Amino acid sequence: MKKPTFKENVDSFVTLTSKIIRFPKDVIEYIKYSHSIMQVTVSVKIKNKICNFVGWRAVHSEHRLPSKGGIRFSPNVNQDDTEALAALMTYKCAVVNVPYGGSKGSLKINPNNYSEKELRLITKNYATKLAKKGFLNPALNVPAPDLGTSEKEMVWIMDAYRNLFPEDINYTACVTGKPVEHGGIRGRDDATGRGVEETIREYFRHLKLLKKIKLKEKLKDNSIVIQGFGKVGKSLSLDLYNRDQAKIIAVGDLTGYLINRQGIDINKLSKHYLKNKKINHFKGAKFIKKALGVLLLNCDILIPAATESVITLNNVNKIKAKLIIEAANGPITNFGEYPAKVEMALWTSNAEPVIFDGLNCMLIKRVTITAKFATKPNRTALFASFLPYFSFNIFIAFSDIKGPIKKP
Repeated sequence: MKKPTFKENVDSFVTLTSKIIRFPKDVIEYIKYSHSIMQVTVSVKIKNKICNFVGWRAVHSEHRLPSKGGIRFSPNVNQDDTEALAALMTYKCAVVNVPYGGSKGSLKINPNNYSEKELRLITKNYATKLAKKGFLNPALNVPAPDLGTSEKEMVWIMDAYRNLFPEDINYTACVTGKPVEHGGIRGRDDATGRGVEETIREYFRHLKLLKKIKLKEKLKDNSIVIQGFGKVGKSLSLDLYNRDQAKIIAVGDLTGYLINRQGIDINKLSKHYLKNKKINHFKGAKFIKKALGVLLLNCDILIPAATESVITLNNVNKIKAKLIIEAANGPITNFGEYPAKVEMALWTSNAEPVIFDGLNCMLIKRVTITAKFATKPNRTALFASFLPYFSFNIFIAFSDIKGPIKKP
């Protein structure tokens, strides 16, 4: 059986939703398609050799402007992934009524292979190509950091835009995720992780749900596994460890995972990671070189916080967690139909979950957790922190529900 692409997986949720709420087929097909996408070739002379990098910027929707979405630097990106991520941005913004369309950018590059000077040149070249075609503009299309990029790249992009359009007094609003000294917002880097943590806290206020899947009443008494120790995984781990005294028994990344059944000292791990840029060789836990093995560990709560499509038909029946919380973009594929093992939960505005039939595991979807990304260029709110109290505004919010819904 051919593995579906990331975009096909996202579209399958839209199709499922349309059948539930009886949306006209032509409207659904329109929603699935990207509004526009541009492919660019970034050519830069490095060490007396011309290096070429392929990049994309996809706009899924312009029903509200500007379109909003991060820029990803990775050797594994492609056009399909970029379009899928742009579509998810549209849905996440719409769920909490944030006035943006969805967009996403990517550049096929391993940023670890280049110096800061070389990356600045590459990033500015990429940004210039986007800006010249209207894919970078405070009023039309606003990027943000994503995998492989940070506030540093946002400053370079902002500088490239300002050099092209010096007359635009709103040039600082052409990107979000900037450093505070360049007009950024305090707390932005940690907002997604904090949103996930607040959602977990809210979940633990509902004793009936905890009893249903046999979780202990106090969060700190449950074992937690986190896949990913980047922007989201790291901040989430620190919040859970310091604010909730959570017992995090395993943390994974692309190279493998750390495990300590007594709990990992996340503060020490964070310092180790800051110094070494990797989690291995940390003395407080055993390192195992099997990256995806972290998903299959025996634990109470599993949080995929890395990349998309890591839980599939091939491994879903091996997962032992009682609660899965999505902190990455699309970490769980649609499988065609979810197996009986997985039980889905969505938060409505009165914080009561609507649940699939199932027995062993509950899943809280990312689309209900982390719509925080869409922060305004010059002001922000941690929407994710308050998402359990929002009512849903468009069809995609109900993509995991099998029956009619009564809005509170």
